[in-house]
Amino acid sequence: LANDEVAALLAVVRGLREARAAVLYISHRLDEVEALADRVTVLRDGRMIGTWPAKGMSQREMAELMVGRKLDMLYPPKRPPVSAEPLLVVEDLSVDHGAVQASLSVRPGEVLGIGGMIGSGRTELFEGLMGLRPAQGRALMRGTAVAPRSVTGWQAAGLVYLTEDRKGKGLLLEESLAVNLTLQALDLMHPGLRLDHRREAAARDKAVGDYDIRVRSVSLDAGQLSGGNQQKLLLAKVMLTDPSVVIIDEPTRGIDIGNKGQIYDFIDKLVRAGKACIVISSELPELVGLSDRVLVMRGGRLVAELRGDEITEQNVVYAATSGEARMTTGEEA
Repeated sequence: LANDEVAALLAVVRGLREARAAVLYISHRLDEVEALADRVTVLRDGRMIGTWPAKGMSQREMAELMVGRKLDMLYPPKRPPVSAEPLLVVEDLSVDHGAVQASLSVRPGEVLGIGGMIGSGRTELFEGLMGLRPAQGRALMRGTAVAPRSVTGWQAAGLVYLTEDRKGKGLLLEESLAVNLTLQALDLMHPGLRLDHRREAAARDKAVGDYDIRVRSVSLDAGQLSGGNQQKLLLAKVMLTDPSVVIIDEPTRGIDIGNKGQIYDFIDKLVRAGKACIVISSELPELVGLSDRVLVMRGGRLVAELRGDEITEQNVVYAATSGEARMTTGEEA
């Protein structure tokens, strides 16, 4: 819902309460819970953790009860700087006839964050790289040019892309977990002319365990999963081909904080295994908490590169809104 629609919904709920109706409001949007609730009940892993008066209870306290750990521990520890040769190099990429232009690189063991306001060209840049938009430029994987640039061409080279629109573009909601999981890896599922359903089922069961995809039954369609479990299915789907570089657009949009922590752990695990990850995110805490290096976009151009202590919410916002880099360290911000 848009902000004005959310405000209208909250007004209706308040009206019901004033009319002495009892309202059970189930949400992982903690700002709404804080604004509405008289009492807060927290569930985790199918069990009730407890019930508390809402007055005086902060969103941070709710979140920590939901995930079972302090929010300071939500993001994995930062990794040491990497100096290896880049896995992916993009040179003078021009998308949509020059509306978006950039050059960048990412190294093994690195999370490269991409920040900027909505409309800054972040998604368009990487859709152009993947061949989903008209684009020109040069792209190299391990020093070798990738041409033609397409989703299948990049997958063969070891790069995969997770769309920000998991429902519309990432998953087939009316198909099973197994069909969705193996769609980009059909060559692994049929050694001959026929699809090997036992191999497909084994891949599904392994993904459900490895990525903690929580389902009542493995026969469910993807559309019957929660947002967090859909996102984990999408991640498992692209990882089935064992890529070297993973681009994730809005990794935790629309999912609860417990699943967010799991997604962050998956990202950390893959880069510690020597892969590279590019994270495009509108959530500043996520961008700061995950990234080893951040590139900020404004008006279709890269305007700042932040490293180490320069990676703060203030610096990202300043660069995204002014088009200039102002470097303050975490201690100064």
